Amino acid sequence: MFWSKAFIPTLKETPKEAESVSHQLLLRAGFTRMLMAGAYTYLPLGLRVLEKIQGIIRQEMNACGASELLLPALHPLELWQKTGRDKDLGEVMFKFKDRRGRTIALGPTHEEVITDLVKNNCSSYRQLPLVLYQIQTKFRDEIRPRFGLIRACEFIMKDAYSFDQDEAGLDKNYQLMFEAYKRIFSRCGLKTLITEADSGVMGGKVSHEFMAQAPLGEDVVMLCPKCKLAAAFKEGNSLCPKCRIDMDKVNTIEVGHIFKLGIKYSQAIEANFSDAKGQLKPVIMGCYGIGVSRLVSAIIEQNNDADGIVWPGEVAPFDVMVLPLDITNAAIKQEALGLYDQINAAGFTALLDDRDERAGVKFKDADLIGLPLSIVIGKKSIAEKNIEARVRKDRSTVHIPKEELVSFINGQVLKGR
Repeated sequence: MFWSKAFIPTLKETPKEAESVSHQLLLRAGFTRMLMAGAYTYLPLGLRVLEKIQGIIRQEMNACGASELLLPALHPLELWQKTGRDKDLGEVMFKFKDRRGRTIALGPTHEEVITDLVKNNCSSYRQLPLVLYQIQTKFRDEIRPRFGLIRACEFIMKDAYSFDQDEAGLDKNYQLMFEAYKRIFSRCGLKTLITEADSGVMGGKVSHEFMAQAPLGEDVVMLCPKCKLAAAFKEGNSLCPKCRIDMDKVNTIEVGHIFKLGIKYSQAIEANFSDAKGQLKPVIMGCYGIGVSRLVSAIIEQNNDADGIVWPGEVAPFDVMVLPLDITNAAIKQEALGLYDQINAAGFTALLDDRDERAGVKFKDADLIGLPLSIVIGKKSIAEKNIEARVRKDRSTVHIPKEELVSFINGQVLKGR
C-alpha cells in the first residue's frame, strides 16, 4: 500500500474530546473517526487491525472445534420476553416498531437467538456437543459512551455458545475456551488478569472475566503484589487469601467474559434434546464473549509510548514501513520501490510512505502509527549499499546488507509475534 493511495488522516494535536490514551492515539494516528457519541468509523488502518484481531480469534475458535455462523441483528422482542431479559436490560436495548406494528430490538447480545436456532434444529443427543460462534456488531444504548471504542453504543463482539447433554461436557468446552482465550489475548500482545466474576443478567453459576490493565479502565480488580493473584473487587475485602497481605486496586478493561449458563435459556425457550433413553432434557449451555473492537483500544492502552502506538507484530496493520527520505530523488525512489516489492514478494505487508514531505514529518508519523519496523532509505544508505532498519518497540537502529533484508524482517516479525 502506498501512503498517497491510502486514507491516513493523522493529526498533530490531541483532540479535546479524547479522554483515554487509546482514544487519543486512534484519532491522531488516523485509525478511527467519530460519527456521533458511541459510533465510530474504522478507517483503513483501523480496519486492518480489526481484521487481524478477528483472524486470530477465528483461528483459535476453529481449533476448538467451533463453527462460525452469523445471526440476525434484528430480534423479535417476544423472544427476549421468554427469558425476561427484556426487563433486565431495559433501556439499554434499542427498540422500535416495524410497519406491521411488531416491536423489534437491535441485538445487544444473542443468547436467546442462538438458543432458538438450536431448539429448532437440534433434537438428539447424537447432535451434541455443538459449539457455534459469530463475530458481529452489537447495539446497546449506553447512557454515557466514553473512551472511544472502550464503551460504545455500536461495537463488535465475538460470542460463542456451547451446547452439551451434561455438565461434564460443559466443563470440557468451558476449559477449552478458557485456554483459547489466554492464547488469543497473548497473541494480541495483551496482558490480562483472570478473575472469577458475577454472572449478572447473563445467568449461570460460574463465570470468569479477562481483564486488561489500563490507567483509565472502568473496572477495578484486586491484585496481590506478591503472588499476582487476581480477584474481583469487593469493598472491605483486600487481603490476599494466599499471602495474607493487602492487595492492590488495579484499573482494568474487561476484554473477555465466559459463562457456564446451564439451562437458564434452554429451559425458558424449550430447547430440549432426546437422550440415549429417549427422555427429553434441556441442553446445557455455555457462553463465551470477547469485545473485539474494544480489544483494539485495550492493546493500545498497553502498547504505546510518548510518540505513539507500538503495535504488537501479529495485530499491526502492516509489518513494515518503507520510508524514503526524499521521494523526489530518482535513485531513492527507485530503491524504495524495489525494496517495497521485495518485502511484499516475501509474504510480508509493507506501507510505502511516498509523500513529498520532510523527513521529520515522516519519522513522526511512522512513530505515531506504530508499525513494528521501518526501513529508511536515503542517499547515505544507497552510497554505502546497506539498509537502515528501525525497530519501533525498543527504538534500536541497525544497518544490514541489502541481501539480508528478508531474513532480518522475518526475525523481527516472528519475535514481535
